[in-house]
Amino acid sequence: QKTIAKIATCLELRSAALQSTQSQDEFKLEDLKKLEPILKNILTYNKEFPFDVQPVPLRKILAPGEEEHLEFEEDDEEGGAGAGSPDSFPARVPGTLLPRLPSEPGMTLLTINIEKIGLKDAGQCIDPYITVSVKDLNGIDLTPVQDTPVALRKEDTYVHFNVDIEIQKHIEKLTKGAAIFFEFKHYKPKKRFTSTKCFAFMEMDEIKPGAIVIELYKKPTDFKRKKLQLLTKKPLYLHLHQTLHKE
Repeated sequence: QKTIAKIATCLELRSAALQSTQSQDEFKLEDLKKLEPILKNILTYNKEFPFDVQPVPLRKILAPGEEEHLEFEEDDEEGGAGAGSPDSFPARVPGTLLPRLPSEPGMTLLTINIEKIGLKDAGQCIDPYITVSVKDLNGIDLTPVQDTPVALRKEDTYVHFNVDIEIQKHIEKLTKGAAIFFEFKHYKPKKRFTSTKCFAFMEMDEIKPGAIVIELYKKPTDFKRKKLQLLTKKPLYLHLHQTLHKE
C-alpha cells in the first residue's frame, strides 16, 4: 500500500510537471519509467523506493452532502439545503453504475447518456466524475445513487464522459415532482477530499427521447430546488442524450 501511495505521488508530480510552464524541478518521463519494474512486481517489491517522496494519503470519498458541509466550514461560506438522505441507500464509490432493470409491460425505462459538461476550467479538474441520483421534492432518494467512472478526457472547456446511466425505476413509478440530479465532483489535492463543483437536474417533464442540455448551478446541491443559483453567467451546460425503452 505504501509503495502504491508513493507511485501515486510520482504520478501527481508528473501531472504537475506536464501542466507547468517552468522547467526546473520537473518530474521527467525518464523518472516515470523507473516506476515500471516496481509496478510489474508490486506484490514482491522490497527494495528502496527510487524517489524520496511522501505517500499520497488515502483519498476520502465523502457521502452525498457531506463534502459541502466540510468545504463550507473551511471556506467560511454559507451552506445551503444540500444534505440528502444518507441512510436511504448505501454510499457508493466512483464507477458504480447499475444495470438496466427488467422490462415490464406498459412501463418505461430511461437510459441517460452523459456526453460532456462545459466548464471554463475543465482542464484543471482532477479525477472528475458525476454522481447521479433521483430525488423527490423533499430531497429523499427514490433510487440507489450511482457514480460514473472518472471522465474519459478533458478538452478545451469540456470534460467528456460518454457514459450510460440506467435509471433504477420505471418512469411511471416516480413520484410527482421528482427530479434526476447530476453532481459534478473532482478531487482537491490541497484539502485531500473529493468535492462537488456544481450540479444540474432534470425534471419529469424534460424526460423525452433525444438530446438535451441543462444548466449548471452553484454548490451546495439543493435537492429541494429552493435556492438555485446559476454557476456562471456564461452559457455552460451538461449535455445529455435520453433513450426511452417501453414494452
